[in-house]
Amino acid sequence: PRNAQAEPDSTRVAVFARADLEAERATSNRPYLPFLTTPTLRAGLYELSAGSDDGQQPHDKDELYYVLDGTATLFADGERRPVVTGDVVFIAAHVEHRFEDISDDLSLLVFFSEADPE
Repeated sequence: PRNAQAEPDSTRVAVFARADLEAERATSNRPYLPFLTTPTLRAGLYELSAGSDDGQQPHDKDELYYVLDGTATLFADGERRPVVTGDVVFIAAHVEHRFEDISDDLSLLVFFSEADPE
């Protein structure tokens, strides 16, 4: 279904309109909006305003970010790297990471593997 959150065993194909996800995320007043949960994959939209702080903690699963819009510095595993629109970032489970120096509003698609890390 378009514009609906997909849950396990309920959806085999789903289309999510970016504008609707952004509106729902904004209405929630939270930076992260989960919109897909299956037995093997979770996905969400993560948005941080320019100048804001990213307070996330390491996760138990591998994670992949796709930068939809914005620029920032990624602090991960003790290193800092610039990220810009179009970049793809992989973070292994349990690695400390956060976005810093957010100079333009940052919008990210986030994908979590549901596989247990080895």
